[in-house]
Amino acid sequence: MKESILVVDDEEDIRELIRYNLTKDGFRVTCAATGEEGLSLVAAVKPDLIILDLMLPGIDGLEVCRRLKTDAAFKSIPIVMVSARGEEPDVVSGLELGADDYISKPFSPRVLLARIRSVLRRGKSGPVDQQALVKVDGLVLNPVRREVHIDNSLTELTNTEFKLLHFLMRQPGVVFTRDQIVDGVHGDDYPVTDRSVDVQVVGLRKKLGSYGPYIETVRGVGYRFKG
Repeated sequence: MKESILVVDDEEDIRELIRYNLTKDGFRVTCAATGEEGLSLVAAVKPDLIILDLMLPGIDGLEVCRRLKTDAAFKSIPIVMVSARGEEPDVVSGLELGADDYISKPFSPRVLLARIRSVLRRGKSGPVDQQALVKVDGLVLNPVRREVHIDNSLTELTNTEFKLLHFLMRQPGVVFTRDQIVDGVHGDDYPVTDRSVDVQVVGLRKKLGSYGPYIETVRGVGYRFKG
């Protein structure tokens, strides 16, 4: 059997859609309709991953996420949030609390499965070696020599651009808010406003050429490197 997944969503149709597709793919699935029920089942089931709707009756998804991520017994359990587009500010808050990814309603089961597999793979990969060579197709980043090669040609990046690219590349598929990017990069000259982060990304994409689209904009939230 594959991993155990807890689905917390108050919409029965969505719970059953997720349950059917995950069970079909071999996962063990437990469902909850409220935040309170979800918190109780986390302790009972000890799932490998939680799919968490933000809009829940009683304790909402954001509070469920906060409680789990501040509890030493459960904070390592990855959380994929499910949201409507109007909940984007809450998505940002959830990611900053420690949620691992999110998916907007309506979503396709194939996309949800891909996100789940990606998050579970990241959880098994262990700590990230910040000095290790990072390679995606013909894009190679060498943190020790502070060099970036595109299809075997050296590409000149500023110190900030290099740190930004390295931060995103070493955790492919992870969605980062702009504030998380600023905190993660910690460059002395790194911009501290949302707008200047966007400008840095635009410039970096241009220098990466055909690999520019690998830095994906997550609407209303931030950025991720294609994973």
